[in-house]
Amino acid sequence: VVLLVLDIHACIAQDPQHFSQLVVFLVQNFRIDHSLLERRGALIIRRLCDLLDAERVYRELSSILEGEADLEFACIMVQALNLILLTSSELSEIRKLLKQSLANAAGKDLFVALYASWSHSPMAIISLCLLAQMYPHASAVIQSLVEEDINVKFLVQLDKLIRLLETPIFAYLRLQLLEPGRYVWLLKALYGLLMLLPQQSAAFKILQTRLKTVPSYSFNGDQLKHALSGNPYSHNGAFQITEDGNKNLNNGNVQNDINFTSWLEQFEQIQRQHRLLAKSQAQSRNNSLLKDGQKTEEPLQLPTSNTNRAVSRSSKRGP
Repeated sequence: VVLLVLDIHACIAQDPQHFSQLVVFLVQNFRIDHSLLERRGALIIRRLCDLLDAERVYRELSSILEGEADLEFACIMVQALNLILLTSSELSEIRKLLKQSLANAAGKDLFVALYASWSHSPMAIISLCLLAQMYPHASAVIQSLVEEDINVKFLVQLDKLIRLLETPIFAYLRLQLLEPGRYVWLLKALYGLLMLLPQQSAAFKILQTRLKTVPSYSFNGDQLKHALSGNPYSHNGAFQITEDGNKNLNNGNVQNDINFTSWLEQFEQIQRQHRLLAKSQAQSRNNSLLKDGQKTEEPLQLPTSNTNRAVSRSSKRGP
């Protein structure tokens, strides 16, 4: 029934105005009923991408979530969209486009279109950077994370990403590890993720095992020096940084004019908002627990009127 309804709506949504209304309506329903997103979200979005243009659907969803006031919902929705992006066959063309972000203006434009909304989830933005081969920026995002970011929800998402890195979708990334001297920033990003994982976790062992297979013979001293310098945008093999913060790609005549410094600042700003929300929610829970504790500690008191009545009755009876 759900698929039939979507088919009808998709036919109507061929018109641009109706298309936007359909996507807004869909997001509103997911916001109202989170269980719908969990149970049917992937099915609905995949079907919509199949019936309509997948890139168009994701651009519209990203535009809506970028200005989403409910930060908690925005994070959940982005994580769901990111997982669909990384796993669904309906979005294979988008993945191909994003992989060409460094050499293709259309891929770069899509990366930028998704970036702002994907910033609601650290793991989503790191996944997007790895998919788009923006390895220096992936490393910069990982380095920007603070203590409050490393919580249970974060580690669950990180576990999912590590397992996805072992799937065919990221085969190109694993093959790039055969040239660690050329992809130093990829290696640094993966080691950064490894350092965030608990050592006894299965994800740690999976990633550690993968990194142990990286050959050490092709490292170059200058490349290592650049990677360890702390500036992810000074690596000769990927970007050149201009005075205004933009990076020029050393790949043909294609210019990558993404201001990564500005995007990183935007990511950090959004994450600060999420930290404030988490702090506020924790404080509310603590206050609620304190109130409940005070109620249980109050001594049980008999009603005064009933006590007086009992005393007066006994005095009337006498000895």
